[in-house]
Amino acid sequence: MHGSLRDREIILAGGSGGLGQAIAELLASEGARLVVSYRSNAQRAGRLRHIATQVLAADLAVAADRTRLLEAAPSLYGLVVLAGEPARVADPGEFETVLRRSLEVNLVGPVALAREAAERMKAAGTPGAIVLFSTMQAIGLFPGSLAYAAPKAGLLHAARVLAKEFRGPANVRVNVVCPGVIQAGMAEASIAAGKYDRYLAERVIPRFGRASDVARAVRFFLEPDNYITGQCLLVDGGLTL
Repeated sequence: MHGSLRDREIILAGGSGGLGQAIAELLASEGARLVVSYRSNAQRAGRLRHIATQVLAADLAVAADRTRLLEAAPSLYGLVVLAGEPARVADPGEFETVLRRSLEVNLVGPVALAREAAERMKAAGTPGAIVLFSTMQAIGLFPGSLAYAAPKAGLLHAARVLAKEFRGPANVRVNVVCPGVIQAGMAEASIAAGKYDRYLAERVIPRFGRASDVARAVRFFLEPDNYITGQCLLVDGGLTL
């Protein structure tokens, strides 16, 4: 597969974090032309300016920001949507507020961007690949994860609908990566707090995941000759089993 992404334009939406950096470095090593967006942390996003053609701020819940992001890649081939937030509920009285925000960030924004990108690919006659990010919590049942897991589970179904709508002549593939306990991104805080130590102690998983594990899964779905669409790939070491 090496080299098949050379000069292809790929957007990493919300790709300035640890997972995004690993993905960006892998794709850049193959000569892909990257546009990376971030929502608020400009300093962190700045780490990717040496390998990305553009790094820009964009809130995926804002239609104008999505349009500006897509216009930054006029020859768009690939879209990877990493944007999201953990939607942790510290106070039960805040549940509804947290859930509504989670729906906006973890479902509405990513799905709207994916659909708009697919429409552009279809109109341009460009076979393309879209990779959305969900979570193992959308597959396995983890108490206390409702505000986060429910929108992420909705994302799985939305991706399958999009894959069906844009298959065939349009040839825009839509797939989902579901990370498990990865030593980057949102899971870092939980790992540091010891939340998942028991899975190591009980030998449920051999180790915590690495950002490179996730990057390789994304690269697999981005391969131009890939024959897979409408699928979810769990990168969790078998934890949800």
